[in-house]
Amino acid sequence: MSRTTCCVIGGGPAGIVLGLLLARCGVEVTVLEKHGDFLRDFRGDTVHPSTLELLEDLGLSERFSRLPQRRVDRVRLPLGQDGRLVTLADFSHLHGTYDHIAMVPQWDLLDLLVDAASEEPSFTLRMNTEATSFIEEGGRINGVRYRTAEGETGEIRALVTVACDGRNSLARGLPRLGLRDFSTPMDVQWFRLPRHEGDPSGAVGQFGQGRFGILIDRGDYYQAAAIIPKGTDTENRSRPLQEFNDTLIRQFPWFEGRELVSSWDDVKLLDVRMDRLRRWHTPGLLCIGDAAHAMSPVGGVGINLAIQDAVATARHLEGPLRRGRVTRADVAAIQRRRLPITTLIQGLQHLAHHRLMIPALEGRLDLRSMEPPLPLRLVERMPWFRRVPPYVLAYGAQREHPPTGALR
Repeated sequence: MSRTTCCVIGGGPAGIVLGLLLARCGVEVTVLEKHGDFLRDFRGDTVHPSTLELLEDLGLSERFSRLPQRRVDRVRLPLGQDGRLVTLADFSHLHGTYDHIAMVPQWDLLDLLVDAASEEPSFTLRMNTEATSFIEEGGRINGVRYRTAEGETGEIRALVTVACDGRNSLARGLPRLGLRDFSTPMDVQWFRLPRHEGDPSGAVGQFGQGRFGILIDRGDYYQAAAIIPKGTDTENRSRPLQEFNDTLIRQFPWFEGRELVSSWDDVKLLDVRMDRLRRWHTPGLLCIGDAAHAMSPVGGVGINLAIQDAVATARHLEGPLRRGRVTRADVAAIQRRRLPITTLIQGLQHLAHHRLMIPALEGRLDLRSMEPPLPLRLVERMPWFRRVPPYVLAYGAQREHPPTGALR
């Protein structure tokens, strides 16, 4: 058995950022990650300006600039019969240094954060270590039991345990936390497509005739997403792959004549879910990130929302953790702080599902036969209005600031 002040379950962006911030504040923290590395494709790779500013606050912007990355400075949709690309959001209208979204492989970002955290003597990362159950005594969570990849088992006791282990979190097995589930109309198939010089840059979407596709410029390739009706992935894979490629060419004509997807094995499925816990905490335990609220991929804000959860958690808890006494009010304050923005974003995503995704997937909405709606016309005609969509995508409605002790 071992002890730590804060045990973090899950070595994703929220867990590693929280571990880094707390360790810099002098809190003993242990992060458990069940995998042996961070190499998993098609995870959240969008690093928004809110996270870029956090890295600058932490003195890590220079290291981050050396990572392989692609900048997305606008989001566009082709509208009308001529397929004219209409800008939904242009990040160049943002003031300050960070006028773009950085597309960075998540494993590179996590490696950078781990390297920085490992410079702190109070930080411990245990890879290949899976939390299997909570140590619950007298109605309080006092740590976790774990199992390593080699089959070794043990316990880690902690003053506070923070669940950052995603939408299949161990904490979601606790009935007293409750779960509110919101049905989603879609799943996402992720894959890569070749990109040539002169192809559209940034992020480009297209939908019509029951199909919805998104391309994210990654330099020499596109990270592509096909939005499909919920639960239809197996049926799609029973059809000839050429039908899939032909659909892509109809959506994005510049792919004509290129070798596209060569095997269904190259198409990865994301089972889209959107939900949130009714209570994010119980004595000795706090849930943040996807463990507390699974987000739709609409807007690509999930990773940055989770990181902002971690920043707020570090700011609220670093003092109580250093003093060795964390009250229910301390952890409840984090949910009160973060729940409104989570509810707002999920509400906007729910609206997008019903006003955009469902009509598009049912073939009732075709961009090629419509003119830009009023909001897009306002974006094009009113310079001051152009700042609104990119600001919302870049920062959301609430910005969190790290504890002073973590700054460099």
